[in-house]
Amino acid sequence: MKIKDVMTDRVTTVKPETPLADIARVMRDEDIGSVPVAEDDRLVGMVTDRDIVVRGLAHGSLDSKTARDIMSPQVLYCTCDQKVEDVLRNMGEQQVRRLPVVDANKRLVGVVSIGDLSTTARATKTGEALKEISKPVAATH
Repeated sequence: MKIKDVMTDRVTTVKPETPLADIARVMRDEDIGSVPVAEDDRLVGMVTDRDIVVRGLAHGSLDSKTARDIMSPQVLYCTCDQKVEDVLRNMGEQQVRRLPVVDANKRLVGVVSIGDLSTTARATKTGEALKEISKPVAATH
């Protein structure tokens, strides 16, 4: 089975100049923990709730900060034609719970989460990925 068969194709994005307060409201209203940052359907970064706290709030006021100030510019993603098992393995290795999905032209077309994949992959594969995702990593300051 391919990622395009299980991904969520309704994706809320923000622009690099979006204020952090607006991003936090999007996360609250959509009940999500990360938001892709896009320009013209091109993925340029990712903002997580953790980014807001660690790169934003912990470094002072959020009033003037934007997505560009705190986003992770190195974005992990998968393609819509990848196999579910391959993406699950990659999510485990990279310790991420969700990935943006791009098409052959690198345009953002969806997002896939460990939950999306758990309904289609064998339980052992999902469990292995979740075990890897949940491993503690060394703290960086």
